[in-house]
Amino acid sequence: MTISNSTHPPLDFSGVEETTLLTLYAKAIESQSKDPILKDEKAEALAAYLDPLLRQRTTKMAQQLVRRSIDPRMVVHLALRTRKYDSYTKIFINKHPTAGVVNAGCGLDTRFFRVDNGKVQFFDLDLPDMIAFKRQILQQAERYHMIGQSIMDFSWMDQVESIQRPIIFLFEGLLMYLTEEEVKNLVLTCQERFPGSEMVCELTNKTWVEGFWGKLAAMKMKQRAKMGSDANFQFGVSKPEELETWHEGIEFLEQWFYMDDNHPKIGLMRIFRNWKIFRTAQYTARYRLLGS
Repeated sequence: MTISNSTHPPLDFSGVEETTLLTLYAKAIESQSKDPILKDEKAEALAAYLDPLLRQRTTKMAQQLVRRSIDPRMVVHLALRTRKYDSYTKIFINKHPTAGVVNAGCGLDTRFFRVDNGKVQFFDLDLPDMIAFKRQILQQAERYHMIGQSIMDFSWMDQVESIQRPIIFLFEGLLMYLTEEEVKNLVLTCQERFPGSEMVCELTNKTWVEGFWGKLAAMKMKQRAKMGSDANFQFGVSKPEELETWHEGIEFLEQWFYMDDNHPKIGLMRIFRNWKIFRTAQYTARYRLLGS
């Protein structure tokens, strides 16, 4: 991967954007480990490139990342989640070789290079500052597009719609930071404009968003991941089938919890896999969005 040697542009890594760095560095750490869950040499290169910039910052998150001192349990979780989303994407592409993939809230993810079959049209979507930064360190290609817009500014859909191909939407580590109204509006608009598409998204149980448990979850995020206060979760559901009640044609297909993977690196944490409070705290769900 060619990385620009130009001067680092200013970019605010605070708040929710810290989760982007956490995910990137977790993948880099796992990629360099023994028998890696996910091999991602581009993540390794990007982390090395960002180290000098982060050394100039005094935040706990920046110091943690440069030292590669992320909680090993989180590294395993994020690596398994990334591998699973890659798998969902590859399965969809195998069915539809010329499909379109929308990687929303992409941050510094390099999924295109991990799943490209030589035909797919791939869209990375994130806020303008993040995409502007990403464009300086990763090159766009004929089938690899970077869109710098808020996900709630639906004009990004115009570019995706123009390719007139089957679409899979990947909302990895994203929806929980939006409000319920925003999530509902997003899903229903995707269904209306891209009938027959698939959606893979990470969901959080409503219990961990509201009240005492929501505050406890926010505290854990700050302690374990050194995230800022504006990285709190806002959206949660009681069960994945809840989205089916939003509109006819939203079809829940399956649910995945990372401990289901049975990977040896999960270790003793696997004893919690059958405890409902853990299984339903945060998980991935796949849907088909049929036409009205």
